[in-house]
Amino acid sequence: MDFRKVHIAAVIPAYRVERDIQNVICGLPPFLAHIIVVDDASPDSTADHVTASAKEDERVVLIRHDQNQGVGGAMVTGFRKALELGAQIVVKLDGDDQMDPVHIPTLVTPLLLGKADYVKGNRFRDFRSLRRMPIVRRLGNMALSFMAKMATGYWNTFDPTNGFFAVRAEVLAKLPLDRIDRGYFFETSMLANLYLLDAFVLDVPIPARYGGEISSLSIRRVLFEFPIKLFSTFLRRITLKYYLYDFSMMSVYLLVGIPLLVFGLIFGSIKWIHYASINVPAPTGTVMLATLSVLLGIQILLSAIEIDMNSVPKGPLTEKFE
Repeated sequence: MDFRKVHIAAVIPAYRVERDIQNVICGLPPFLAHIIVVDDASPDSTADHVTASAKEDERVVLIRHDQNQGVGGAMVTGFRKALELGAQIVVKLDGDDQMDPVHIPTLVTPLLLGKADYVKGNRFRDFRSLRRMPIVRRLGNMALSFMAKMATGYWNTFDPTNGFFAVRAEVLAKLPLDRIDRGYFFETSMLANLYLLDAFVLDVPIPARYGGEISSLSIRRVLFEFPIKLFSTFLRRITLKYYLYDFSMMSVYLLVGIPLLVFGLIFGSIKWIHYASINVPAPTGTVMLATLSVLLGIQILLSAIEIDMNSVPKGPLTEKFE
């Protein structure tokens, strides 16, 4: 397959990567039309190294932020530049040399063939790479992956924080880039917004390369920041998908199941405390009312989850490149 027939651009967010950025740029395949490096106000000599690379490779475009905006902010800047340059496919990889450029064709090929709108790497498909993954990242990604499935609606994907991906420009242009998270929630935020476009996301097994660097995915962020953002993303998705864009049985199930479950739990707890405090057995009718409310609420919500899992986009919005 001749990748040169399509305008493919790579976007690299760069922050404190002076040691690796030139190796990353030198390792990129020749079929890339542009290499856009966004220096996110890095305090080291990252920008100098990129400038040196640009003198040897005319494809390199350096953009510098005056203030640090986070990986998401750097990517939004890079996305806009890639669209401005006429890119048809945009590949994202980091500047710390953890993502092997040899796998870029694996990401790009499904997009060229019209089999997906967005292709992302999945480190959990490669067991040898998984064993080398630092334990903090492994545990954090496993916990986040399940929560991200629920939040984004992409129940068929895994490893949501994987930042090695490629996207069709037509789909990228439709994304509300101003709503994309500017921090480490960037990748999950991308998925959440892609879902609302009904874009088809494909996971491909791609191992990561780990050196001696310290993980930036902190325990505090995993335990406190991410769950809050995931819950907010979940509520936004459900509200837009099932109450503003459409109204289906899923909408009805949520309207019925949640109140039933909440009523059963609260009513049952109050009555249990009351009758326990006076040392009198609760009436059968009271027990049955609380129990049936909880059971019916759970059953209805399980049906809602099944509908949601079957609502994952099943086909791409884009077509094969001619």
